[in-house]
Amino acid sequence: MAATPRTGVEIRQAFLSFYEQRGHTPMASASLVPDDPTVLLTIAGMLPFKPVFLGQQQRPAPRATSSQKCIRTNDIENVGRTARHHTFFEMLGNFSFGDYFKEQAIQWAWELSTGVFGLSPNNLVVSVFREDDEAEAIWRDVVGVNPRRIIRMDEADNFWASGPTGPCGPCSEIYYDFRPELGDDGIDLEDDSRFIEFYNLVFMQYNRDAAGTLTPLAARNIDTGMGLERMAQILQGVSNNYETDLIYPLIETASSLAGIDYRSLDDKGKTSLKVIGDHSRAITQLICDGVTASNLGRGYILRRLLRRVVRHGRLLGIDKPFLTAMGEAAIALMHDAYPQLDERREVILAELAREEARFLETLERGEKLLAEVLAAQPRQISGAQAFELYDTYGFPLELTEEIAEEHGLTVDLAGFEAAMEAQRQRAKAAAVSIDLTLQGAIDQVAAAAEATAFKGYDQLEHPCCVVALVVNGEPAERAGAGDGVQLVLDTTPFYGEGGGQVGDRGLLSGTGAGGDGVIISIDSVTRNRSVFVHSGRIERGTLAVGDLLNAQVDRTCRRRAQANHTATHLLQAALKQVVDPGIGQAGSLVDFDRLRFDFHCPRAVTAAELEQIEALINGWIVEAHDLQVRSMAIEQAKAAGAVAMFGEKYADVVRVVDVPGVSMELCGGTHVANTAEIGLFKIVSESGVAAGVRRIEAVAGPAVLAYLNERDAVVRQLGERFKAQPGEIVERVVALQDELKVTAKALAAAQGELAVAKAAALVAQAEARGAFQLLVARLDGVDGSGLQGAAQGLADQLGDGAAVVLGGLPDPADLGKVILVAAFGKAVIAAGPKAGAFIGSIAKVCGGGGGGRPNLAQAGGRDGAALDGALQQARTQLVELLA
Repeated sequence: MAATPRTGVEIRQAFLSFYEQRGHTPMASASLVPDDPTVLLTIAGMLPFKPVFLGQQQRPAPRATSSQKCIRTNDIENVGRTARHHTFFEMLGNFSFGDYFKEQAIQWAWELSTGVFGLSPNNLVVSVFREDDEAEAIWRDVVGVNPRRIIRMDEADNFWASGPTGPCGPCSEIYYDFRPELGDDGIDLEDDSRFIEFYNLVFMQYNRDAAGTLTPLAARNIDTGMGLERMAQILQGVSNNYETDLIYPLIETASSLAGIDYRSLDDKGKTSLKVIGDHSRAITQLICDGVTASNLGRGYILRRLLRRVVRHGRLLGIDKPFLTAMGEAAIALMHDAYPQLDERREVILAELAREEARFLETLERGEKLLAEVLAAQPRQISGAQAFELYDTYGFPLELTEEIAEEHGLTVDLAGFEAAMEAQRQRAKAAAVSIDLTLQGAIDQVAAAAEATAFKGYDQLEHPCCVVALVVNGEPAERAGAGDGVQLVLDTTPFYGEGGGQVGDRGLLSGTGAGGDGVIISIDSVTRNRSVFVHSGRIERGTLAVGDLLNAQVDRTCRRRAQANHTATHLLQAALKQVVDPGIGQAGSLVDFDRLRFDFHCPRAVTAAELEQIEALINGWIVEAHDLQVRSMAIEQAKAAGAVAMFGEKYADVVRVVDVPGVSMELCGGTHVANTAEIGLFKIVSESGVAAGVRRIEAVAGPAVLAYLNERDAVVRQLGERFKAQPGEIVERVVALQDELKVTAKALAAAQGELAVAKAAALVAQAEARGAFQLLVARLDGVDGSGLQGAAQGLADQLGDGAAVVLGGLPDPADLGKVILVAAFGKAVIAAGPKAGAFIGSIAKVCGGGGGGRPNLAQAGGRDGAALDGALQQARTQLVELLA
């Protein structure tokens, strides 16, 4: 008899082998970036099979099994605090697509749990939906589970639904009982100190309509999920998922970096280590699947997780960059199951290092913000302020409390928790469920229609039949002149937007429903799954479902798109040759008049490299390479060296576009037959669009002439304005800039002299207050540096006892900008007042703030009408402080 699996690797393999031996096809884990616009990340094991369950795709096999990597962040605050909350986790699953159903799924689940994993029936409890008598009978009569250990649960716990309408059905779950000696009376499965749910069986057997009526499905499905981390906790006999071999090695790495011992820490310290261990897996896998840190969508999730790792590292005393060390440890831990981690090692570590450095800068800005909050001398730091520091700047609440305590303040923890709960609810609403419900008329039409036969690779004109029609967002049978329509055709020569390339434009024409001829202008073609949706307007006649039409693609637009698409392939090849062979595509746009290519690169491409890339591409164009396009198996294509976009999902058979000796890519787009058809290639710009992602925008073919004509017109205008030949314009502009700098310096010097001259007349206004000389005055029409110079000059004249405060409007006509300056002598500073703190408090009267050194400081404001009052307050305070 085989040994009971214990390690995470053994558990994963045992599960997959068990179901493979029972006719299930093993499926590789899909990317964490799903091919589904309704969710940001893969949050469940069944998500890759969602189109199959909805009937939108053919089933990959009657039965399937997988270990799917998933990420959820809706309850991120529980990570490390409970025994089994995670962001990254693996879901083991077995699936039946219209094949076996409830009885077989239950029997196999029990056989796997008790036979393969060796769990004692005395430690197992099962739950069923309160109305699912069939499932209860199978557990009791077929499997032989003690009836007292079969618990009926309500809909909230044991009924799965894809959305308000659509596929749904009851669930049955298997729980592990850590304390069976407590008996079977009053079992409460909500007691997570005693029970842990480790296997969930979903019986997808109904369809729910808008009225809530349940109708049995013709093809019933099975969707199950077993948490790998939970089963590891059970079989390895540890108290929580974090201490399993799936995460604990990362905790040990972090402990070593912090110079501490996990076992000897208090709960707070252990929580920080658990967060680091959990999040390190998540951020490593996210970057591996092509996510880069940003402030939007998936990028924001990555950034938030990454910053939490750094934040908890600082709490543990790690005062140096350490994310790359955690990334190395995570790759070493998971690369056997996910070999792509090794392939993407450099990208992962570079992104971790960049984002950690950026966050440390952000953390410093957060500290400055906290200093400003404290400078306002509040009675308490509000919950909103503490949450802004935490959420925007990644500032630890504990650190905010510690600093507040040093200043004799408290933090509004209730307000902070309220702000945190509001964010938590927003996250749950956005991320907790997968909605399989179809939305919108065109989605319903596309779901019901057969895949559109695309003929546009070889033909730009083709007969077709209207199989579905949507008018103004509603399904229709007929439409007339002036109507905006969306059409589904049985076959089409129009390319549907995809792979970065825009959809074709053109015309549809035919006899029409009225017999008087119909013409529809098509301005865009998109894809809804495998159905092409043609959007446009009926210019003449009447159209009806079933009409036969002739489809004509706009040849000029297609030629332009083809030139730009092939040029994009040449651009990627040139970047790999000139900049870095490891460059990978991060996105693209192929339009009729321009192209855009985003790529992973940690630095800007230099001007010299751009020139070299441009020359290389135009050389390939002149060499007139014939393109070779053929279909082949995905593995054969990769073996041949074809470049695939990382994270993109491809079919088993792919289309390969080959420019022999130059470029070979997997691509479904349209291309020129020969590179000479491109004509010319010109780079327009190179810029950064996100951390580690660069963008090149360019034009090719006829669009180059329009671009050059536009530039030529600008050069001519500049030549006329500067009275210079094109080759002399740069020299002329440089000369003008130099003249402007000299003039600006002279003007600044004159303004400074004027300010000093004006200030000299103010000396007589100084008030003697014992050993001190007070001078508070208004001086308009002087900029900040001039006002500082004037204040310092007055202070020098008045001696060590000088306390000078000047305020003014740089532009007397603009009440929206106020400048205030304080200059204090040594005796004043020794008496207590500091120029920086003093002028900062005065500036608040004008709606501003600021500060500086104890002897000289400047502040600003936005309310010029309050300036006189501010100056009066300054005089009053100085008199009191120096009395």
